[in-house]
Amino acid sequence: MAAAGVVVVGAGIVGATAAWQLARRGVDVVLVESEEPGRATSAGAGIVQPWRPAATGPWARYSDLAGATYPQLAGQLAEDSGRDPSYATVGGLTVSRDVTALRAMAAELEAARTARGWTGLGPVELLEPGRAAERFPVLDEGFGAVWSAGAGRVDGRLFRDAAVAAVERAGAVRLTGRAELVADAGRVRGVRVAGEQLDAEAVVLAAGAWTTALCAPLGLALDLAPMRGQIVHLQLPDDGTADWPTVMTLAEEHGHHYLLAFPGGRVVVGATREPDAGFDHRVTAAGQRQVLDAALTLAPGLAAATVLETRVGFRPVTPDGFPLLGAVPGWDGLVLATGLGANGLTYGPLMGVLAAGLALGEPAPFDLTPFAPTR
Repeated sequence: MAAAGVVVVGAGIVGATAAWQLARRGVDVVLVESEEPGRATSAGAGIVQPWRPAATGPWARYSDLAGATYPQLAGQLAEDSGRDPSYATVGGLTVSRDVTALRAMAAELEAARTARGWTGLGPVELLEPGRAAERFPVLDEGFGAVWSAGAGRVDGRLFRDAAVAAVERAGAVRLTGRAELVADAGRVRGVRVAGEQLDAEAVVLAAGAWTTALCAPLGLALDLAPMRGQIVHLQLPDDGTADWPTVMTLAEEHGHHYLLAFPGGRVVVGATREPDAGFDHRVTAAGQRQVLDAALTLAPGLAAATVLETRVGFRPVTPDGFPLLGAVPGWDGLVLATGLGANGLTYGPLMGVLAAGLALGEPAPFDLTPFAPTR
């Protein structure tokens, strides 16, 4: 039987960040990583555009804090890990053929930036049809756009790998295997991995869509389920794609599809949102068609691109769209951190930071009641 200060279950972007934050503060940490297929961090696209003008209350505090801290966290992580976590500020386009709607969006962003102090958002500009394609050359030239200079992109796998490297550099232990919570008398006392019990003062459960199953033996019925997302990676000739911005659409147009590019000609297009697929880790013909149809509608210049791969991830979603973050009533020593849905790579690092603080008994920087795991 071994012991630790804090055990973190789940090594996606949330769990790995939480373990890194704990380790850099000198806490005795064990990070437990499963090998389940379909982990959301590995399949996520990587648009980092956290600013939400319509958000109110704690969700506004959360999104604003995420936007303010992401660049600093990425810089700290590069120093602590000795790796490039891949975060880059490339700017973002929100595209539409409806210039009136884009003008309203630009005004809303400007007003919210002033009212809520969004220094990270950067300049906002309305681009008339044709000008968006100057910045993302394969776009349909009929789209206008709202340009926000502060938007970024991140490769979730690289950010997560950097956080794990920082954890190990700090002397923490990393285990691979399926964890089971060890609990009695209203307290979670640790986890069991591959038959070995690991006692801990606190457990951070950041296991994404699998958190529901891990909590079931405690009698906790979480309102959390997997939503399958299929995301296609394409290859273009390497022609300056490292500097291309992210591309999103207005919510009412083209569903929830988006485009973003990485160095070397890789372009990511996505994504399906399939709440009824369970943990079925397959690429489907319908999903592939949906993603590619939307991608070519937005960016017909991608027609000749090579299809490299399709990634499948299970996003952890809640009915009200709020995450599960906080202590669990009736079970001392347990902190839940999951439920970010399709926004895990945008909001995950901040969730990891907050979960680490909660595991150490620190107060949250704002009211987390709407995020209560058993609400």
